[in-house]
Amino acid sequence: MMEEQFDHFMTQVMSSLIFALIGVIVFAVAFWLIVRISPFSVRKEIEEDQNVALSIVIASVIIGVALIVSAAIHG
Repeated sequence: MMEEQFDHFMTQVMSSLIFALIGVIVFAVAFWLIVRISPFSVRKEIEEDQNVALSIVIASVIIGVALIVSAAIHG
C-alpha cells in the first residue's frame, strides 16, 4: 500500500518535471522567435530606449506560453 502511494507520487513528480522542462523549452523558443522576427534589436529597445510597449508585448507572449503549458499539465 505504502509502496504503491510512493510510486504514484514519484510518477506525479516526474510528470511535473517533464512538463516544466517542456515549458522552459517552449518559452525559450518563443522568445528566440520574437528576437529573430523583429526587425530591430530587442535588447537595445528594452534596455537603452526603455520601450515599455515592447516589454508588454514580450510579457504577453510569456504569459500566453505559461497558460498553454499550465493547461497541458492540468489536462
